[in-house]
Amino acid sequence: MRWRKRIFVLCALLSVCALTSWSQDAADSQAARPSGVAGPVRKAKAVKAKESADADVESSTPKPKASKSTHARSHRARAKSKETEESAPAPTEYTPEGIPKTSAASVIVVDANTGKTLYEKNADQVRAPASTQKLLTALIVAESGFLDRPVTVQPIDTMADPVKLNIKPGETYQRIDLLRALLVKSPNDVARCLARDNAGSIDAFAEVMNRRAQGLGAVHSHFVNPNGLPVPGQYSSARDLSLIARAAYANPTIRSIVCLPQLVFRYANGRTRELENTNKLLRRLPYCNGMKTGYTDAAGKCLIASGTRPGKDVIVVVLGDSSSRVWRDASALLSWGLLL
Repeated sequence: MRWRKRIFVLCALLSVCALTSWSQDAADSQAARPSGVAGPVRKAKAVKAKESADADVESSTPKPKASKSTHARSHRARAKSKETEESAPAPTEYTPEGIPKTSAASVIVVDANTGKTLYEKNADQVRAPASTQKLLTALIVAESGFLDRPVTVQPIDTMADPVKLNIKPGETYQRIDLLRALLVKSPNDVARCLARDNAGSIDAFAEVMNRRAQGLGAVHSHFVNPNGLPVPGQYSSARDLSLIARAAYANPTIRSIVCLPQLVFRYANGRTRELENTNKLLRRLPYCNGMKTGYTDAAGKCLIASGTRPGKDVIVVVLGDSSSRVWRDASALLSWGLLL
């Protein structure tokens, strides 16, 4: 009888302990549960010292290495950034008179309206003009008129490298469309096509160029072809090119073309191509409104640039410059001339 009472008491005690333990777990579970979330929430384990140390190491461990391609792109980007910084031209220096110093072999700055020379350096030095002489080609074509007339491309017109629009023999275009392409993108095959159409042959057009240049006072020039590709006996000077540029600047047709940042050229088969102007100053300087670029190994980087502000128009001719300096030199001279 006595052992039964002991068993009963023992069972009662175990029941009380179990109930107490369950109540405590339920209370803890309810306390840890976020509001609005049903069901029990497992309690987080305490972080041991070793786990804490490992966590610190993991957080300070570098991220996994990038793939080779990503690393290569990053390397190229850093190299390009470094190259850009190293190749960037130094800031413009000025003479005691406040005139921008340039690295070009020959320079002239003139008032486009009066013809007055504002600054010159070796302006009469005979040099290869490269594609800047296409301004004279364009001037002759524009002055000849009938720009809506068709021009049929001949095989001889396409014999020009390296810059070409790739017009094909037998294709027909309006003169004005070819003239626009010539002044914006400077293709050599287009220059030959317009020249042959105007005078009957390249040689005959060269004679027309020389007569027109002489009439403008460009007495230190001689032209052999319409595109400026190097050939013996072809030369000009910064002063002569400024005279040609002034005449071109005064021509409404040319003036309306050289200011275009880009244009869409439509080929005879209907295909179109967007041509971006080779004159980068049009996109860099709001006051630049034309004119013509040029480059050959013999001539170096060349640029004729025009700019305007209320009451003043200026033309800058830069010959024999470097790729890294030509845009800076021309823009500095243009800004200086307009602020005089």
